[in-house]
Amino acid sequence: MDELDHDGGGAVGAPAWAAFGDLMAGVLGAFVLVLCAALVGQLDLAARLDAETRQRQLEQERRERLERALAGPLADGRITLVEGRIGISGAVLFGAGSAELHTDGQALLRSLATPLREYLAQRDEVLMVSGFTDDRLLRSGTRGAADNWELSAQRALTVVRQLMQEGLPADALFAAAFGPQQPVADNDSAEGRALNRRVEIAPTPRPRQANKP
Repeated sequence: MDELDHDGGGAVGAPAWAAFGDLMAGVLGAFVLVLCAALVGQLDLAARLDAETRQRQLEQERRERLERALAGPLADGRITLVEGRIGISGAVLFGAGSAELHTDGQALLRSLATPLREYLAQRDEVLMVSGFTDDRLLRSGTRGAADNWELSAQRALTVVRQLMQEGLPADALFAAAFGPQQPVADNDSAEGRALNRRVEIAPTPRPRQANKP
């Protein structure tokens, strides 16, 4: 009777060990899958961080190259360069409420043309010329502009056309108008409004053309 009980116990124990083995194999497989997923995630994160680092380095190099190209106008204070954007006071370029260039404004743009042209020759970029105004309404009778938006557009286009006359390629320039939006100073003071009346020239990546069928 004892022998039968012993044999019977062995018959019951074998499937239990087999089930336990299957369970452990499943756990191990799941662990391997989780580990692989974690490794893939880490590699992907490392690749993205590396790409972002390279992008920041390229951006820094671009800004330094542009700053070297514009060393002269920067040194005498005729322009500013902030985060790659060239800033020019509206008073340097235009009269009050006007989109017609001053003689000094023409001379300044002429001095910028050569370094900008040389810069563009080394980069696959275009120049966005943006016009900005303060938030004061235009005086009645202002020539050629119905409001600040239109005045900012006219001024940006005037600068684009002048740069084209100075030899910059037409396909490397485009104009944008922001009117009183995106001020850089408080419009409650005369000094702040003067800072907001400006034109900015900013290099941007050249738009990619869609593949033609």
